[in-house]
Amino acid sequence: MQTATENTAYTTETDLTQSAEVVAYLQSPQAIRERCRMLYALAEADQLHHFRLHPDALPTAADYVQRLMEQTYPEGDVPFHSRWRHFEVDGVSRLATLEPGLSQIDPLEQARIKIDLAVTSVLLDAGAGATWRYAEPGTGKVFQRSEGLAIASFHSFVQGLFSSQPDHPWQADALGLSQLTPERLGDAFQVSPENPLLGLEGRVSLLQTLGQALQQQPHLFGDTHPRPGNLVDYWLSQSEDQTLSAVTVLHTVLQGLGPIWPGRTTLGGVNLGDVWLHPQLPDTGLGSQLVPFHKLSQWLTYSLLEPLQDLGLTITNLDQLTGLAEYRNGGLFLDSGVLSLKDPTDMEIAHPPNSPLIVEWRALTLCLLDDLADLLRQQLHQSATELPLVKILQGGTWAAGRAIAAEKRPHGGPPITLASDGTVF
Repeated sequence: MQTATENTAYTTETDLTQSAEVVAYLQSPQAIRERCRMLYALAEADQLHHFRLHPDALPTAADYVQRLMEQTYPEGDVPFHSRWRHFEVDGVSRLATLEPGLSQIDPLEQARIKIDLAVTSVLLDAGAGATWRYAEPGTGKVFQRSEGLAIASFHSFVQGLFSSQPDHPWQADALGLSQLTPERLGDAFQVSPENPLLGLEGRVSLLQTLGQALQQQPHLFGDTHPRPGNLVDYWLSQSEDQTLSAVTVLHTVLQGLGPIWPGRTTLGGVNLGDVWLHPQLPDTGLGSQLVPFHKLSQWLTYSLLEPLQDLGLTITNLDQLTGLAEYRNGGLFLDSGVLSLKDPTDMEIAHPPNSPLIVEWRALTLCLLDDLADLLRQQLHQSATELPLVKILQGGTWAAGRAIAAEKRPHGGPPITLASDGTVF
């Protein structure tokens, strides 16, 4: 079994073919659901080492989510769960403040700018910690956690922090990202000894590595001043009759951004990203004990769809993507009693993302999100097309996870402490 530290060299054609097939599988939404369901089946048999499942509590959790959805979106017009919602916090659309400038630019370049903004902002979105705050220039309003990171990244982008071209500040290009430093990002995000940001070095390293990856794949990111926004041109070339599959967008994200993830499992020379070993899965061959989640990649995919829709593309296969295996969705199920820890003292220590406990928690979360979505649709008499998972996340489970955490803990943090490097959650 190959682990994160074993970079086996595959020398035969058979080995290369086999590893390529396993990589392709692990990068599919199908693999996420299938591997997570294998751990869920162990939970149903009460054979997992760390978690116990209480499925009878799921309807109560679904009712909690439904009440929150109806309170927040009384007209039922739930938007996608994407980074764009965080730019609209407090009822103010930050993107609208750019409209005078954007309106002077052709629609294709507008889409490229929005993709540049979404990519950098999402990659900076891993948990900020409980104490970090950001005071927005101009308004003086103070934000924290995901909203704070979003507003900070938005203003950093607008000020040209990620661009190497002073006359084109509204972009994130390879050179600008490669030259980013912890000091510059720290200043932009108002980081200080009194206002620490979790994983600052990891975030900078991630964006620096993104800058390098952009230069390595010109067919995706362009030859001159490579940038994430040039993915728009690639996706237009992949569309048929103005239609594009969400799975195609995810696959592009996984292929294009795969090299940027630090210290991850590799297979056949391919960095798998958000894929982790769980020893209770049967070892039946290459990669058989690996569990993929691709949380940030799917969160990014959800965030890239709206600029593409603005260009007139119709997005299909949306519900083939999965929920997001992170601490708000996962916290909802722990705090509502659908899951419980077999050893309560596990709440007293921090767990790294590669620990079997965290892998179990995330896998069970994804399965429960699908099951809760089915319950909600039945209660609301809506189909998966009418109420896709990406809307349930927004309406929704992520907000419910935050709300119930605030009810149960003074600072509203997750029920389990994560030792994050700023690149997973």
